[in-house]
Amino acid sequence: MSANPPRARHPAQPGGAGRHPEGPAGHDAPDVLFVGDTASDTYVTLDPAGTRVVGEGRERLLAVVFGAKVPYESSVTIEAGGNAANAAVACARIGLHVALATYVGADQLGRDVVAALHREGVDTSLVRLDRHAPTNRHFVLRLGGERTILVKHERFSYHWPHLRPEETPGWLYLSSVGSDAACYEDQIVDWLEEHPSVSLAFQPGTYQIARGAARLSRIYRRSDLVVCNREEAATIAGGNPSDDVHSLLDALHALGPRVAVVTDAERGAFGSDAHGRYEVPIYPDAGAVVDRTGAGDAFAATTLAYLALGHPLPEALRRAPVNAMSVVREIGTQEGLLGADDIEALLGAAPASYRVRRSEPAAQVAAVRSLG
Repeated sequence: MSANPPRARHPAQPGGAGRHPEGPAGHDAPDVLFVGDTASDTYVTLDPAGTRVVGEGRERLLAVVFGAKVPYESSVTIEAGGNAANAAVACARIGLHVALATYVGADQLGRDVVAALHREGVDTSLVRLDRHAPTNRHFVLRLGGERTILVKHERFSYHWPHLRPEETPGWLYLSSVGSDAACYEDQIVDWLEEHPSVSLAFQPGTYQIARGAARLSRIYRRSDLVVCNREEAATIAGGNPSDDVHSLLDALHALGPRVAVVTDAERGAFGSDAHGRYEVPIYPDAGAVVDRTGAGDAFAATTLAYLALGHPLPEALRRAPVNAMSVVREIGTQEGLLGADDIEALLGAAPASYRVRRSEPAAQVAAVRSLG
């Protein structure tokens, strides 16, 4: 059974869980404050006639004739992309009151970022325009359902802002920042340690994973939720992607997070908290995958959204694949993001086989069977 996802709905006003006091300007403190680099993302759909793929598996290469004029079919620009911005838009559409702390250039692209976030109901009061660096700009080269991303993180003058008590969020969501942001991360975790009531969700980005778990040990210890894919989990924990997923979850928990979630492509996702281990399949859908970019952000953000709204981990995990499925049906990271009503409608249309199951390590299952 499959269901066609409805078009994403843009809320007229950002919703909110209503858990925080009202600030002096008449706005609630955010349910979630997102932190991470933002980029203008341009998606270029290549013409297969002008490209070819060489090799197999992880060694595949996208090849074009050097010096040639390479044809492409179309292009689309997402003004405010990047892990944190994608997640902020996802949570805003679900109905949370969200804000984004990020740096962009004091240029037209930077102003476009602010305008795009404002249209999505994201509080932009902590978006900083840096006069000494341009806005990040990334290019996504699409061929079929796969993509290669050209990225560049500009060097911004990162500094954690002073937040008044009435601006303190319920959650802080930290994701990808530049390679030069180590001191910024230290400032963030210093602030978090001074504000123990704030829950931390961490979706580590490329540079953060490269810095190593030891360098970010304070962040992992302080995290209430860590979300990453299987390959990232292995790198973070010092394991191998072929390791049993429960070993990877154990290794992530050893770093400190209260809840760990590992996504595993077509095999679904696995989550772990103090109450148990769970697995959820991908949401069943017969439609073609158009673009996988942003599926991980949608999954992580939806998991966080429902935890922030007070749902237990299994209920959050049941909803996250719905949003990830919808995102891959569209070009770009945000076009397919759904509102809460749309997610619930698709859950209602799902077959009985789509459910969250208890997941046990193979060794534990074997031990139980031997006792029987």
